[in-house]
Formats: sequence, structure tokens, C-alpha cells
Amino acid sequence: MKIGCPTEIKPQEFRVGVTPNAAQEAVSHGHEVMIQAGAGNGAGFTDDDYHGAGAQIVGTAEEIFASADMIVKVKEPQAVERRMLREGQVLFTYLHLAPDPEQTRDLIASGCTAIAYETVTDDRGGLPLLAPMSEVAGRLSPQVGAWTLQKANGGRGVLMGGVPGVGPAKVVVIGGGVVGTHAAKIAAGMGADVTVLDRSLPRLKYLDDVFGGTFKNQYSTAGATAGLVREADMVIGAVLIPGAAAPKLITRAQLSEMKPGAALVDVAIDQGGCFETSHATTHADPIYDVDGIMHYCVANMPGAVARTSTIALGNATMPFMLALADKGWRRACEDDPHLLNGLNVHAGNLTYYAVGKALGIDVLSPAMALKA
Repeated sequence: MKIGCPTEIKPQEFRVGVTPNAAQEAVSHGHEVMIQAGAGNGAGFTDDDYHGAGAQIVGTAEEIFASADMIVKVKEPQAVERRMLREGQVLFTYLHLAPDPEQTRDLIASGCTAIAYETVTDDRGGLPLLAPMSEVAGRLSPQVGAWTLQKANGGRGVLMGGVPGVGPAKVVVIGGGVVGTHAAKIAAGMGADVTVLDRSLPRLKYLDDVFGGTFKNQYSTAGATAGLVREADMVIGAVLIPGAAAPKLITRAQLSEMKPGAALVDVAIDQGGCFETSHATTHADPIYDVDGIMHYCVANMPGAVARTSTIALGNATMPFMLALADKGWRRACEDDPHLLNGLNVHAGNLTYYAVGKALGIDVLSPAMALKA
């Protein structure tokens, strides 16, 4: 199979879909790997690194899209890339289709087979290709939130850990999954007063058993959330419904009850965001003010630490990439129902129920797509 990896073109996206190690593995399996010139530079990988791994260096994205059987990326294809996709071609990347009707329509129209990292599952009920970036984004969120809280950036001017005689920042993390757990660990490590909200009692028990008094946890109700948010210096939104649009957990009306200059960090922005006032931003212009509350809503947060993120993502995606290349997408998905859960679009059909529900589009079941 010809595997193609173009340079990411989303603003300030420095990650790359295929690492030199992954390229070398694919070549050793008998596949041809094409890397766009300079694709790995942002993550610290040179063209020579890829050449040494046995990959071909290709000058343009157009050449890669024209000849590759499978396109491996990091972020969802941008409009110019979607126009280059074709029937029968496999796209393997993050998609986040539920809040993005335009991308969804374009992928359906292309006729390609699109497998989304974020909906591939495992036998423990987890999301193994989303987890590495959730870990990175979770660990980054208190860091960027602390920056947002600085007065020069419009924030309250509160130091996360305080100083002797001055209390620490109050941080509320909504969601106790992978993102929320890593966010809470780092925020607590910075000395903040941290409370995690979640609606799963087993998850809250787990957090209490493992982390003890490192941070607090509380069952999430509308009343509990509203009360904690009123007193918070920082709120980190870390709620995920796999493949679906994120629920809106803080309304615009609630902003008037918050402390002026408080920071909202929306890690769920890829799925539409979990604050009513959220909209996607970039690393070049990451924060904005709504009613005196500072919002940090960068849609590709892990791209800020591109080398760590690329290696972590590559470790997770490589076995699935090799299965798709070795067997072809159909047999690979027949052999692995967890990979089949990643199928979002095939041959002009949407194949992921949560996206169809969010966008009002009819869905062909993945099982039927396999037979098509």
C-alpha cells in the first residue's frame, strides 16, 4: 500500500501524522511511505530522518493525495485538502465531525473511507487514539489557564499556588475522565485548590482512592456546578461524549455570576465546546473576553508541544495504521471491531450514529458499510 503523510496546514499545527519510526515499520512491512518535504520539521523530525527510515520525500501535498492509497494526518482535512480526496482512498486522522457540518458534507461527497482516531475504541471501553492527546491537553490546560489568568492577558491576576499569606487559585475541572484527571493532577501540582466534578460515582471513587487529598471531587449537578463556578478563578471544561457534540455546561447568563477576569479553558472545543460562549481559537490568538470572563479555546492545544504530542500519538496510531495497510481497511475492520468503531464515512455515506444525530444526517451502519 502507498501511505501518504502531508504537512499539516491548520494554523499553528506543528505535529505530523507519521513519525520516522512509524515510517520505518511500514516500510519493513513492504509498504511505500511518502512524506511531504518539511512535514516533520515542527516536531523536530527532518527529511533526512524520514529518508533514513526508508520513506520517499515528496514535494507537494497534491502529489501525495494524487497517489497515496491511505492518507495519514493529525488534524481534520482542511477545505483545500478535502477537495483532493477521492473515492476509494482511506483517510486516517482526527475528524471531530459532530460540530463541523461542512467537513462532514465534503467527506461524504468525496467518496473516501474516513476513519477517525477519536472514535476507535478498546476492550476496556477507552479511546486509545484520543487518550494520548487527551493526556497532553489535560496537562497543558492548567498551564495555559495560568497564563490566561495573568493580568496582562485580561485575567484576574491570580497566582495558581498563591504565596505564604495569600491563598491559591480555585480551579474547577468539569469531567473526571482522562483530560480532567491529568488537568487536576497538574493544577494541584501547581499548588491550586482543585475540585473535580463528574457524574460517575465509580469514577469519583477511583479518583478518591488513587489521588486521596491531592484534589477534591464532587458529584456533578447543575446546582453544585453553578456554586463552584461562582467561586472559581479557573474552570477547565473536560467533558467528552465520544464522537458527539459536547454538552453546554456553563451558560452565558452564568458568566455574570463569576469573578471578573476568571478563566475558562475549554478542552472540549474540538467537539464544539462545553461552554455556551466558546468558539475555536488558534495559538496565534488564543484568548478572548466575553462579559469580563477570559476564554481559552484553542482547537489544537497539543500542537503547542508538537514533539511530545507527535511521538505520543504515533505510538498509539502505528499499530492501527499498519493493520489498515497490511490488510486493507475492510478486512482490518472485520478483524477488529474497535477499529470499525472508528469508521465515520464510507463511499458517500455517514457511518457514525452520534454524528448523524448531531447533524441530522442519515447514517449507514458500519456493519452495512463493510458489506457495501
